[in-house]
Amino acid sequence: MGLEFATALVLKWRVSYRKSIGSEPMSGISSARRLSVVFAIVGCLGTTASAQEAFKEFKQLDGSVKMPKLNAFAAPDGENSASRNLRDVSLEAKLSPQSGPQQQGLSWYVFSPMAGADGKLPLVASSKGGSASFHLMPGDYFVNVSFGRAGVTKKLSVSATADPQKQTMVLDAGGMVLNAVSGPDVRIPLDELSFSIYSSEAKEDGERGLVMDDVKPNTLVGLSAGTYHIVSEYGDVNAVIRADIQVEAGKVTEATIQHRAAKITFKLVSDAGSEAIADTAWSILTSAGDIVGESVSAFPTMVLAEGRYTAVARNKDKIYQRDFTVAAGMNTDVEVLMKQQQPLDVDNRQPAQQLPLQMPQMRQTQNPQAQPATTTQQPLPTYEQLAPTGGSEGDSMD
Repeated sequence: MGLEFATALVLKWRVSYRKSIGSEPMSGISSARRLSVVFAIVGCLGTTASAQEAFKEFKQLDGSVKMPKLNAFAAPDGENSASRNLRDVSLEAKLSPQSGPQQQGLSWYVFSPMAGADGKLPLVASSKGGSASFHLMPGDYFVNVSFGRAGVTKKLSVSATADPQKQTMVLDAGGMVLNAVSGPDVRIPLDELSFSIYSSEAKEDGERGLVMDDVKPNTLVGLSAGTYHIVSEYGDVNAVIRADIQVEAGKVTEATIQHRAAKITFKLVSDAGSEAIADTAWSILTSAGDIVGESVSAFPTMVLAEGRYTAVARNKDKIYQRDFTVAAGMNTDVEVLMKQQQPLDVDNRQPAQQLPLQMPQMRQTQNPQAQPATTTQQPLPTYEQLAPTGGSEGDSMD
């Protein structure tokens, strides 16, 4: 387009130049000046045309090009109107009617009253901590608040016109913190303690309903007011204590359970105080012969309830044993000597026999602490009592 315009301008100039020659002569300077002006115009027009051709390769931002939809960043009219209809609802919970609002440990859940396709109530909003505030559309809802294992659910109606009032829910619950000691006041490592909480009432089968298990010490557990059956386990052998604890609404009950147990470390040694011998299998038996603990270690450690036990060590097809007593809170070591001489029997001064593999039965028959049986002397029977009569059986001597 620019080149065509330049060509027409040159032709027009040539015609006018010829006319000017015929009418009046022009100087050489004027002619040269006119030619320079014409070529300058042609050069500018050529540059403009080249620029226009170059920009044709790019898309022009005119009205024909579709711009990004800016309304994607703005809420639709329906959502704007819905947000304008949201109502502020404030909720608080108390452990008892007389206590103040609970400021921690609460879990709030707001559900729609209409069940979804899966048959469950859709969750609308939730919050954790203390008191809660929600923005809800006018309508009906179910609000659940829980404190540990205690909880309560209430129906909530949000009005479209009236200002919503603060809703207060009463849990009728309290807290429980559990701990334990060994003996009078020996502290127990926290990782060796575990508590289980059961309901106080037994079921038809005699079992209690489990409320919460594997409760760690010094942990605040929220519970509904009532009585609970607590099972405390120290170690993993037989140190178990049970107790019933009352939980009052609005109060925290701190309970410390006293275990009648101790931590015992076993060693098989050649001499007293020497190093423990490896590759030793251990069995710990009660005074009744029941196995309560087993281990394969040079020096195993077990927590045992107070009482009398027998430690049996097996090493290289040889068996060694020792009786010992556990006192509550008295953590100690029990050494079994490989060269330990069996004590002499007090009655006949005979050395004790080496125990075979079935030690519990032999230990019961050869227990040096067993009390001798008491006997009473009966008078000798007469001849008439011994002689049979009429072929019948003789009378019993008892």
